[in-house]
Amino acid sequence: MSMRIRTSALTALTVAALAVGAGLTAPAAGAAPKAAAPKFLSASQLPPHPTSSWTAGPVTEGFPEALGFCVSTEGVLDYDYRHREFRTDLDTSAVQLTVVTGTAAQAKALAKHYDDLIRTCADRIEKSSPDVEAEGRDYGKLPVEEGARVRGLHTETSRGATDIALLSVGRDGRTVTVVQWGQMGDFKSAPVAAFKKTTSTAVDKLR
Repeated sequence: MSMRIRTSALTALTVAALAVGAGLTAPAAGAAPKAAAPKFLSASQLPPHPTSSWTAGPVTEGFPEALGFCVSTEGVLDYDYRHREFRTDLDTSAVQLTVVTGTAAQAKALAKHYDDLIRTCADRIEKSSPDVEAEGRDYGKLPVEEGARVRGLHTETSRGATDIALLSVGRDGRTVTVVQWGQMGDFKSAPVAAFKKTTSTAVDKLR
């Protein structure tokens, strides 16, 4: 799906994140220490578009609004967030988030939390927005660094607008990355194999 998801779906997608475990929560004053910034994907490392090249935006501090429909910072420690957005000349876009935590244990808990949010996103959409049908799919784990998982999300509004997204969460040490690709369409138009390669590259670059 386009990161600028249909208005009806966007309202549903921005629901509050699930409650997190003790491994993620901390007192307000306990922010994670700053660390050297991990490397990001380049435009050429995104799934190839058949008719348009990718353009990469700058690496920016903070949590990207483009991820807010399934993943959020609610209830999570004030980690060191950075992101980079990508676009094509058509209705296809992507975003990568990196999160540097304080310890490997915190990163492991955060990666699981984000994956749980993505896994349950379709159900939360349907409960919050009656005019949207949503389906999630699990495309499995990837054997890269401490691991990654790829999932898909399809939404269709009552007016017939359909969007498809691929999302992944991966971890290396105390750093977590989330990658999202989206455009208009359905599961048949999702470049799953290419996105898995993109995810593996993103996790490899965290070192």
